[in-house]
Amino acid sequence: MVMRRLVGLLLISLALSGCVRAKIEQFRESPVAVRMSAGDAVVVMGRRHHGAHEAEESFTSCVARSLQGSRIAVYPEQDFVDALYPWLEPRTAPKSAERLNQLLDLPVVEKRLHQTGVRFMVWIDGETDTVDRKGAMSCALSPAGGGCLGLTWWDRKSEYTATIWDVRDRQVVGKAKVDATGTSVMPAVIIPIPMIARTEAAACDGVATQLKELLQPQLSAG
Repeated sequence: MVMRRLVGLLLISLALSGCVRAKIEQFRESPVAVRMSAGDAVVVMGRRHHGAHEAEESFTSCVARSLQGSRIAVYPEQDFVDALYPWLEPRTAPKSAERLNQLLDLPVVEKRLHQTGVRFMVWIDGETDTVDRKGAMSCALSPAGGGCLGLTWWDRKSEYTATIWDVRDRQVVGKAKVDATGTSVMPAVIIPIPMIARTEAAACDGVATQLKELLQPQLSAG
């Protein structure tokens, strides 16, 4: 009887936990490709203003690592924040292109920015969230032992937008947007076995790929 339940739960789990689906969009906003010199660097930063749609540090780190594997020089985010302290702290960081321009007008900020060698700032907005949760699971303990029985599943959705800002020419070069969805499942016959949909990883791959396409032609043109 237990074996039948186990097989049934596993079959349902496999049916629910399909592949992650990702929708990728790219927008090139600058009509002219910007030349990127050999000494230019890119910094990947997440929006963190203690509100909704804050990019997780794990996601921005994933995108930065992916870019490091290409010909693009990546400046560490925390080092960049420290170099421009206190203007990029969560409470004072610019939330729009207009505010960023005002920040770059400050001579001390312009000087520190030049010292870092950063040419492009990649701002990432978004989050990974649980959309819906269904199913049921019960766990019990007894003198003979304990365990759980049941099945739960939930949808995961990762939505991120990356905006590339040219800090030298004061313009937006392009944007990359990725929506990744998938279903996570956790069957349990004695021991719960989580099967997590890796939507954040799929979104990271999608964003990094689009950023490389937007930046590498400029790099090869230098």
